[in-house]
Amino acid sequence: MDKRFQLQFINSIENALLRDAIAQWGISKRALTAIKFDGGTLLVNGEEKNVRHSLKIGDVVTIIFPQEEVSEGLTAQEGPLAIVYEDEAVLVLDKPSFMNSIPSREHLNGSIANYVYGYFVQQQLASTVHIVTRLDRDTSGLMVIAKHRHIHHIMSGQQKNGSIHREYEAIVEGYVEQDQQSIILPIGRKDTSIIEREVRADGQFAHTDVSVIARKNNLTHIRLKLHTGRTHQIRVHMAHIGHPLVGDELYGGSRTLFNRQALHCRNIQFEHPLTKENMQFCSNLPPEISNLIN
Repeated sequence: MDKRFQLQFINSIENALLRDAIAQWGISKRALTAIKFDGGTLLVNGEEKNVRHSLKIGDVVTIIFPQEEVSEGLTAQEGPLAIVYEDEAVLVLDKPSFMNSIPSREHLNGSIANYVYGYFVQQQLASTVHIVTRLDRDTSGLMVIAKHRHIHHIMSGQQKNGSIHREYEAIVEGYVEQDQQSIILPIGRKDTSIIEREVRADGQFAHTDVSVIARKNNLTHIRLKLHTGRTHQIRVHMAHIGHPLVGDELYGGSRTLFNRQALHCRNIQFEHPLTKENMQFCSNLPPEISNLIN
């Protein structure tokens, strides 16, 4: 059985060449080149055709993508995956804290990517791992993974145009006075660090909406909506206004009460890359975070 990823379309474009129809269906030029030269196939009504083939209304076009190469340095491992949703295109996971999204020099094994690739091998999926929404090692909650690079291409476009919506909950230090506020401040890498970010004039545009859920014991439970996806965006923005996340030592938070940043990706919403259906998922706040304020 051919395990390569494939899509099927019914042509509705009059007097179209196959290559023009493919472009209108959102297949990138890079993907088309790979299909032509790296082991993919183009079928029209079940027969192999080249991109100059002239289509008729109602022709059934099947695009079979080449088998994907595994990302360098990624090894397949068996490990726990909290799968919230899965279909032929996407995988939604609920990531625990203290787990990398991808391998690092300090943690070569045991990442989400390692376990997802191991899961793909078990399922005999001819795909590597494409993380759409990445989380920091300490952050828990929902992640979206594309099961093919074409799906990742579509969802990367969704991220750029702001149609993937993510909401987080966090516990921050101090009493946040405003019930609702928008933090629109540019973020860039700090000159003295390869890891740390800061608000700086020459940084990238970053927008975070903040609303207060509860206040107690000089801590504030907040909900955050990301309009952009800059590295450490929530952590940098909250620290900049004087309310670092509890446990976030990198940005001025204390670990007296908690041994990691108290941050959880609670909701995620996006348009399904193939069906265009509105997809929405929710993850409960871990008790160790909610207990800080309760």
